[in-house]
Amino acid sequence: MYAHGFFSAKIKLPSDNTAGVVVAFYTSNGDVFEKAHDELDIEFLGNVQGQPWRFQTNLYGNGSITRGREERYSLWFDPSKEFHRYSILWTAKNIIFFVDEVPIREVIHSDEMGDDYPSKPMALYATIWDASSWATGGGKIKVNYDYAPFTAEFRELVLEGCPMDPIQEYPDFTICKDKDAWLESRSYTFLTPKRRAAMQNFRQHYMYYSSCYDVWRYPATLPGCVIDQIEKERFNESGRLKIDVSHKKQTMTAKAHRKRKPRSDA
Repeated sequence: MYAHGFFSAKIKLPSDNTAGVVVAFYTSNGDVFEKAHDELDIEFLGNVQGQPWRFQTNLYGNGSITRGREERYSLWFDPSKEFHRYSILWTAKNIIFFVDEVPIREVIHSDEMGDDYPSKPMALYATIWDASSWATGGGKIKVNYDYAPFTAEFRELVLEGCPMDPIQEYPDFTICKDKDAWLESRSYTFLTPKRRAAMQNFRQHYMYYSSCYDVWRYPATLPGCVIDQIEKERFNESGRLKIDVSHKKQTMTAKAHRKRKPRSDA
């Protein structure tokens, strides 16, 4: 269990038809705090052969599972062909998700979020499981076990954080003061103008759902959402891309940009 940290791995996903098969790389403390757990997720949502791969990020704080903060995206490459690095940064100030060196999402800790911001020590997990009920096409496409076994590979694991043991419901984070200061001084904790531009480029071309714009689920904007008016114009009230920016067009855009991955500064 870590109090804040940088968690990263190179991952290669199962190939062929993996519809309904979810591969997850995430932090959680659900085995310790069953009704008040925190979680940070990167989840790959299975794939239909010939279609762009899709994945989502999410976070929960203090058991706020009714206020899931999903964002869903397409990838600009085939993650089953070679290893790519996926990372989660979690500090007292912010959370950033990365694909390779590209930041794709930032959540800034604010007073408004309160306990919805993950605040208790978490461990790192990697799982692969049958999510036929929801993962691909909203559950319309089930796992086809004719393509089994489904194998995900992980390597070059990075665990940077302040270990905390034993776990307490209200841990003393002051013992991690030096480690937190070191973590917050790392270059990847700062979104420079170039990195922020790379993140905006990714979100413009590959994000197809955001809970922040989903007024059907959340009539009142979720605490912690930073509404980008330009970004908002692309989405309808369900949080999905508008009809004039349809999934078909998004698929074509993703294919066109697959060889033009989002830029970031070195």
